[in-house]
Amino acid sequence: MLAKSRKKNIIEKFKKHPEDTGSASVQVALLSERIKYLTEHLKKHKKDFHTRRGLLLLVGRRRRLLDYLKKQDLQSYSEVLKELNLKK
Repeated sequence: MLAKSRKKNIIEKFKKHPEDTGSASVQVALLSERIKYLTEHLKKHKKDFHTRRGLLLLVGRRRRLLDYLKKQDLQSYSEVLKELNLKK
């Protein structure tokens, strides 16, 4: 899982105001980090189908958050994509 320090760094990087811990951009960044971790896990454990399902759910959640961000704030959406090296 995500270490507290790593999670805190991600929140600091993507927050919009000092108290922000749950905006769409922060959530997308945290989900992306978890997705990276699970992808590495699945490279070693190819038959871990429960984790694979969880990964697919996370990818879907991130996709929905990105769609929401795109509708609400196009500039923030493009900044998040660029910062996380995600494809459109």
